[in-house]
Amino acid sequence: MQFARINDNTFHYRLIGAVTDKPVIVFINALGTDLRIWRDIVLGLAGAHTMLLYDKRGHGLSDIGQVPYSIEELATDLAGLLDRLAVRKAIVCGLSVGGLIAQALYQRRPELVRALVLSNTAHRIGTAEMWDERITAVEEKGLAAIADGVLERWFTPAFRRPENVVFAGYRNMLVRQPVAGYVGTCAAIRDADYTDAAGKIAVPVLCIAGDQDGSTPPDLVRTTAGLIPGARFEIIRDAGHIPCVEQPEALLAVLRGFLAAAVRASRSRP
Repeated sequence: MQFARINDNTFHYRLIGAVTDKPVIVFINALGTDLRIWRDIVLGLAGAHTMLLYDKRGHGLSDIGQVPYSIEELATDLAGLLDRLAVRKAIVCGLSVGGLIAQALYQRRPELVRALVLSNTAHRIGTAEMWDERITAVEEKGLAAIADGVLERWFTPAFRRPENVVFAGYRNMLVRQPVAGYVGTCAAIRDADYTDAAGKIAVPVLCIAGDQDGSTPPDLVRTTAGLIPGARFEIIRDAGHIPCVEQPEALLAVLRGFLAAAVRASRSRP
């Protein structure tokens, strides 16, 4: 395991490959998950790219730190980790809240970003009332109390079969996340709005939606893609909110084409 001290917090990360001239892909996990959600994607891209995964603040093996958070703080954490590892011009792939962090990173440190993959995310996610209700429920009753509803939005009915041991494992991942980190991140999502910033993104962008996503439905992701000049929009069939778990091969097929084009585009720029 690899750890770094960034902004007075300890972060767990995994660097696969060397930081050289080979493009680095950064993966940012969703609310209530850790870096393990990207396993199948990493296996599918191994050898072709250097990859960086990490547990954002309040998740996995990283410190909780001071709560609540802002998306800008979470992006500053990532920027600090990229600086520590001497990563420049990364292809940043963020899922859900990870997509908000990716947008904030581009806004604050555009020199760190070669391209963006915004998976199952948006310029703004949910309403303040919705997030406040979730924060209250988790603080009063714990993550187990909301788990079933969250998992219904994360995964399709076919994946949520009782006999699917993988689904049981992801439920464990959700309910075992630190409550303070979870609600701190909920507050960050609640307060984030990148509607105006989206139109200023000037790198290649791929926006991805799961056709059965109950958290960031396809129409919302499509709207976000429409705000970003030149953004590409793709739908992953038979997938909910976490296609990297539910439909990794379909996601890989979309990613490989975009990654190759993004690298060519960056090399052609003066």
